[in-house]
Amino acid sequence: MMELALIRTNPGKDKREFPTEYLLGGMEDSIEIFLQEQNCTLLRRYRENRTLTLVTGAVFSGVYGLWVMFCMPGLRVPFRLKVPYLPSTSAQTQNVMKLLDGRRGRLADLGSGDGRLVFAACSSGFQCTGFEINSVLLAYSRGRAWWRGIPHTKATFINQDFWKTDLSKYSNVIAFLAPDAMQDLEEKLMEELPDDGRVVVCRFPLPRWPHSSTRGAGLDQVWAYDVCTARHGTHTSSLKPQPKSDVAQ
Repeated sequence: MMELALIRTNPGKDKREFPTEYLLGGMEDSIEIFLQEQNCTLLRRYRENRTLTLVTGAVFSGVYGLWVMFCMPGLRVPFRLKVPYLPSTSAQTQNVMKLLDGRRGRLADLGSGDGRLVFAACSSGFQCTGFEINSVLLAYSRGRAWWRGIPHTKATFINQDFWKTDLSKYSNVIAFLAPDAMQDLEEKLMEELPDDGRVVVCRFPLPRWPHSSTRGAGLDQVWAYDVCTARHGTHTSSLKPQPKSDVAQ
């Protein structure tokens, strides 16, 4: 015989009898519906989190790609000589021009970036060449020069590695490089620049050259070096080969 479950719907009145299988089936349906709802909720959260993760990853990859393309030099430069793009501040640019006051002739900006130092020097009468191997920055600076109507005889930007270029025709050099590159730079300039040359560096000084003057402080500080003093002064004996003295045997 079928077992019956008695449920008291109203005390004191009629009792209704339901099959046990009916009650168990209803409980199973309720549990199944509850689990389905929980699965749907978890699946929806997973999809939302997955979409958020994909969007975040895409944004990060895009920003990193732009940073590498716009800020970093090309692959031709050794890693220790790579210098990310850091634009000169207005105060730094003014300090550079003050240390070049009264000078004329050819000027080279080693790693010209967006060209702001080249444009400032061009306005002061220099014949400027900006060396830049980042194609994006090079196109940007050339576009600015074209927009300003500056002729190529006054300012030009070239896609050339200055480390592999003879700089002997420049009597003025500006450099805003990384600290690790400064010793290599001073050795290169010592060999190539004329005696009447002047070098102005931003933020990071040359490690062994005696500076002739400096302006600014902190991140805006710049130093000026005269090649004649560095080449023939007593402070640069370690840079020049020493003649061997004859010793009587």
